[in-house]
Order: sequence, then C-alpha cells, then structure tokens
Amino acid sequence: MEIFQECDEDGKKYLRKDDIKVAVMMLFGHKISKDEVLQMLSDHGSYQECGEKGLNLAQFRAAMKPKFDAVDEDEQIRHTFLAFDRTCRGFLTMDDVKAVFRQVCPHFAEHRVELAFKELDRDGDGRVSYKDFDFLMKFNYTD
Repeated sequence: MEIFQECDEDGKKYLRKDDIKVAVMMLFGHKISKDEVLQMLSDHGSYQECGEKGLNLAQFRAAMKPKFDAVDEDEQIRHTFLAFDRTCRGFLTMDDVKAVFRQVCPHFAEHRVELAFKELDRDGDGRVSYKDFDFLMKFNYTD
C-alpha cells in the first residue's frame, strides 16, 4: 500500500499513532480521533519496537479494510478534496494543503507535502481543481 510507505517516513515498517492519523486523512479525507487510533491498535494488534506502539502493513490493511468496504470511491474523493478546500473556493493551493498537514500531523515533512502538491498541480498554475484532483485520485487507485 503506497500510503503506508509514504507515512512510514523513517522506513521502520510500521506506523505510529500520528502516522496512522495522516494515513487515514490521506485515504479517507477526514481526521480520526486519538481514541479511534487507540481502538485500531487494540482491535488489530499492535507492533511494538522499543515500547512504541503502531501497526505494521498487514495490521494496517486489516484496520483499513472495513473502512474501504464502507466508502464509495467518488464520495471518498469528494470528502478528501473538501477537507483540503477549507475555504470552499473549488480549488486547492499549496497553502491549503500545507495547512491541513500542519494541523493533522505537524511532524510530516513539508518537502513531502510540496512534492505531493506538485504532482497534483499538473499545469503548474499553483491551483488544483476538483476535476484534476478527481482524475489523479482515480488514476492512482487503478494504478
């Protein structure tokens, strides 16, 4: 799962609590609470290294399966876009995307956010329309 690898910045082969929050945000377009993360760790077993709890890839997949089964792809893309388009302009800017990541996961490397935005901003105008966002999200799902 590509999102797992992106959120596992240190290559440790598991996601910590904050990494799980970012991964869920990236996958479903909404934040989850600390309690929801703890419930995932409880339900799906937790990988521990040096006392740090997290989910390895198999556990993360198991935790995400029910969520994927319950969400329609178009609805998921729309919710994700709206989570980033907090001012309801109909497009995203680099600042929009950075603001969401600062709020959801302040430790997430800013250069990774910039790289992701540049991939979305195919024409380089500094804006990502819903149409482009939708196209790229669907392209990535079928990759």
